[in-house]
Amino acid sequence: MTEQMTGAQALVRALENVGVDTVFGIPGGAILPAYDPLYDSVKVRHVLVRHEQGAGHAAQGYAQATGKVGVCMATSGPGATNLVTPIADAYMDSVPIVAITGQVTSEAIGTDAFQEADISGITMPITKHNFLVTNPDDIPRTIAEAFHIASTGRPGPVLVDIAKDALTAQTAFRWPPVMQLPGYRPVTRPHSKQIREATKLIVESRRPVLYVGGGVHRAGASAELLEFAELTGIPVVTTLMARGTFPDSHRQHLGMPGMHGSVPAVGALQRADLLIGLGVRFDDRVTGQLSTFAPHAKVVHADIDPAEISKNRHADVPIVGDCKEVVSELIAAMRNEERRGDYTDWWRQLDGYRETYPLGYSEFEDGSIAPQYVMERLGAIVGPDALYTAGVGQHQMWAAQFIGYERPGSFINSGGAGTMGFAVPAAMGAKMGRPEATVWAVDGDGCFQMTNQELATCAIEGVPIKVAVINNGNLGMVRQWQTLFYNRRYSNTNLQTVRRIPDFVKLAEAYGCVGLRCERPEDVDATIKKAMEINDVPVVIDFVVHEDAMVWPMVAAGTSNDDIKVARDMAPVWDSED
Repeated sequence: MTEQMTGAQALVRALENVGVDTVFGIPGGAILPAYDPLYDSVKVRHVLVRHEQGAGHAAQGYAQATGKVGVCMATSGPGATNLVTPIADAYMDSVPIVAITGQVTSEAIGTDAFQEADISGITMPITKHNFLVTNPDDIPRTIAEAFHIASTGRPGPVLVDIAKDALTAQTAFRWPPVMQLPGYRPVTRPHSKQIREATKLIVESRRPVLYVGGGVHRAGASAELLEFAELTGIPVVTTLMARGTFPDSHRQHLGMPGMHGSVPAVGALQRADLLIGLGVRFDDRVTGQLSTFAPHAKVVHADIDPAEISKNRHADVPIVGDCKEVVSELIAAMRNEERRGDYTDWWRQLDGYRETYPLGYSEFEDGSIAPQYVMERLGAIVGPDALYTAGVGQHQMWAAQFIGYERPGSFINSGGAGTMGFAVPAAMGAKMGRPEATVWAVDGDGCFQMTNQELATCAIEGVPIKVAVINNGNLGMVRQWQTLFYNRRYSNTNLQTVRRIPDFVKLAEAYGCVGLRCERPEDVDATIKKAMEINDVPVVIDFVVHEDAMVWPMVAAGTSNDDIKVARDMAPVWDSED
């Protein structure tokens, strides 16, 4: 069926046909033609955010909460460049979003016209693919291709930049269009020979570890992972991006590895004779000094992106494929194996780490709140069915360490890019995608001040998220590094000096939210419960915590995982000979 319409109408119709129900954005001159037909759409809800960065992070939160492609929209020039940070964030964490931007007219491209920016060129290194559309006839096909690319293979962001004259010109709309992606063929099914080789290493190993990353969650392979782990009895560690992909409460789960990982998880990787890496990047925050990482281990590395295989650590058995299919085939192969590994001694060693070095924290003699205690109580009171978002910094690590995650996708945070300001707009997007879910944004007072304007969006749009601000009056993680490595020279990390500027309770109220403050440990439970009782407007809790609280354990940047410490003045847990 063919209909005559403008390019802008074709854009909105194409979005409806690919199943979009929510778009986060801000109108402006170059994209304005698209907002006129969007006004009439009964299928697509547009959410007017207060900053384009918020639109991008909201699209990320929506995508991670729903499994669908998130969509954000902005005008040309500064509108488009404000999307660069969330696009980069989505690229690092493999989040499927489509960013639609307006561009100056075709004849003005390259002339430094008003509000012109080469957003296609700017985002080329941080998108899976991007398009510059100057012909209105190409709009439906481009949208179909963008959503296909974003959501298949290794998920990621796609940019569609559309010239203003392409939006205003007439075109013949046809659906479905014929996609033209001759070079795009993601490999999902693993090679059977590699599965056999991996199985051989597994049954021969004595100290194996399942090293699980965000790719397992992206593939929807949590159930298969659980089956495989229980079938083999192999210990499991889950990275920051995989929290909840394997239940925290499971006997075989050792925790999160990495710079602020648990001692059992870090120790397991360092002492392993086989790493089974599933959907992981061997990121520097996990490996520490790469040359000293897991020195005695052979590596099976499975990932849907062939560029990740052996990028940082050589894979003895490389497997390109979707983690769901890879783990399913490993299960089948192991069921046909008569041999089974004996991990009795291995588990005795790992259980020793668990018993000797459990996660913990110190309370403060002045009666102030330990932020870890807030996380413990938040997880206990709110429960594992909620969604939690976090930005980056100390609060992110405490949320990863002290909230229990039992469900895949229940912890949504900025991992690879480490973007301050992620939590609040991501929580908004997650709540709009999953309105039935309880959604908590765990934020630091530094992060919160970067994007808290989206609380206005939440209040106006009726999106009752809950925000726990861990307020230590400082840029906490930077202060921690200044304490440890810069002789307590606190250069430009104090955010409040003496007075509360801003007062987060008053700020929340000004945005149409409920503002609460908690300054004593004995009030933490009651404050969280009060927030849980409010479900018609957003709630912000200002948890005033001690400024000297630190994240432990810690592997200092650039050092070996063997140098992990559980407190500031303690020696490393073990040396490389242990």
